[in-house]
Amino acid sequence: MTGQIPDLRSESHRPRLRLAALCTLIAAAVLIAGCGPGGEPAPADRQARFLSLGTAPPGGAFFLVGSALADVLDRHHRAEGWRVNTEATKGSQENLRRLERGELDLALSNSAITYFAVRGGGAWEQPTSTRALLTLAPNVAFFVAPRSAGIASIADLRGRRVVIGPAGAGFEAFVGPILEAHGLAYDDLDVLHAPQAAAVDMLADGSAAAAFLGGAVPTPSIEQAASTQDLVFIPFDPAVRDSLIERYPFFRPAVVPAGTYAGQDDELAVLDVGSMHLVAAAALDDDTAYQVVRTLYENRAEVAERHPAGRAINPGNVVRDTGTEFHPGAVRYYREIGIWPDSEDSRQVGADASP
Repeated sequence: MTGQIPDLRSESHRPRLRLAALCTLIAAAVLIAGCGPGGEPAPADRQARFLSLGTAPPGGAFFLVGSALADVLDRHHRAEGWRVNTEATKGSQENLRRLERGELDLALSNSAITYFAVRGGGAWEQPTSTRALLTLAPNVAFFVAPRSAGIASIADLRGRRVVIGPAGAGFEAFVGPILEAHGLAYDDLDVLHAPQAAAVDMLADGSAAAAFLGGAVPTPSIEQAASTQDLVFIPFDPAVRDSLIERYPFFRPAVVPAGTYAGQDDELAVLDVGSMHLVAAAALDDDTAYQVVRTLYENRAEVAERHPAGRAINPGNVVRDTGTEFHPGAVRYYREIGIWPDSEDSRQVGADASP
């Protein structure tokens, strides 16, 4: 009969009811699956946030340490949508310039290079807005030369062919003050540029008379050179060394124990010429800076498992002042856990930066 309400209990309508019920159950299941605890969107549905971390050429400490930091950050924030990737670069100078242009979110840098960058000194025409997040491992460096070159002091480097880091790496930021304090100008040397492994070969074949080498102790390039060549470990003048440490916050005293390298019979009093540190632009939001330092500090054992430099992530060292202002987000975390020092002086001493 037209207009008659159908009997929903009839056999002809039961399959339709079952289908409707099934669709309702599927829709509910999809809705539940799309939410985490408390009805939050599931991690897969959250918008991914990509963070880039600038390092240096593959094979060096910056590249390896940067990879370790990125792995730990990515692992602990993947559920929140973070994707943290490293970018191989030419090193500190490129990293700082790309941070300033917004092409990187995080970067590793030598603290001596950052020191001049934030002040617009040296190779920097304008100050950068770089901010420190973590102070990391030291860079213990000094000059070495084949004994046959006849070089016994830094003053003897005048007019000689000396390898000082890769081109564009910015090593002049810390080598320049060292030379100046010893009575030399950077231009008094016939400067050559090459990575450390190539520098060792140049010492061996006589194309260079000396090289400035360094990193964590023991440094592989110095081990290689000392095991195959009769080297002279060129000392710093003690009074000059002390004056450099007093003048520049990125210089710190360092000692290479006797016997560390073949032919090195005496302890060497040298310099940490600028610790590695993790930096960001001032424009990085405070919450992200906070989360980065919190995650790396709380999971520092994981970083150390990936690279020994992770051992420098300790209470005394991460907040050590190297002459670059710390990011407010990092300071907030360090204050919360009680390791932010009350005075600048206390940030200069007592830190174990050993890798």
